[in-house]
Amino acid sequence: MNSALELRQVIRTFRSAAGALPVLRGADLAVAPGEIVGLMAPSGSGKSTLLHLAGLLEKPDGGQVLIAGEDCGRLDDRGRTAIRRDRIGFVYQFHHLLPEFSALENVVLPQMIGGVGRKAAGVRAMALLDGFGLAPRANHTPGRLSGGEQQRVAIARALANAPRVLLADEPTGNLDVATADLVFGELLRMVRETGVAALVATHNPELAGRMDRVVTLRDGKVVAA
Repeated sequence: MNSALELRQVIRTFRSAAGALPVLRGADLAVAPGEIVGLMAPSGSGKSTLLHLAGLLEKPDGGQVLIAGEDCGRLDDRGRTAIRRDRIGFVYQFHHLLPEFSALENVVLPQMIGGVGRKAAGVRAMALLDGFGLAPRANHTPGRLSGGEQQRVAIARALANAPRVLLADEPTGNLDVATADLVFGELLRMVRETGVAALVATHNPELAGRMDRVVTLRDGKVVAA
């Protein structure tokens, strides 16, 4: 099966007055549709850099970043923004929901920015929220939701535009153990059902053990954990 996300010999070096700091030195990684790959790596190893490159938030100094087979790493800012909007979903440790909007509106807005009409966006948003058991809470603002509910809304928002790739950075890091287990289980289910390719950074070995495979970073390269 063709990869939805692929990094090929990606190089990233940071430069400062102190000199060059190589972070990624020919990193290779492929994630297939419907696959969830865990990324466990110590602080300072380049984990955030790899996620930023995969999400087209940074440009590589060398190599390729392919989303659904298209080399996107060297697109201009406008081109990368369009790919991020249409093909990549992001979930962070903190939900970053818009506090003045309801859960439903938070999932509607990315679709409208992508050109979907309000009515159709509302139908899809409600379907996504219902899939997470949040239909009764759809009209609540984030301040009236629990931490687990807020993070489920954030995942629904990340899936709103039917991305090909889902990138998650410690998506349950702010949740208690029981809630984290519940939210992560729903994330796994949604990945399987939608066929999105997911790359999830985590420090939690129990959650990592539930993924299809786990990789780490060693000497600037991606290796099996």
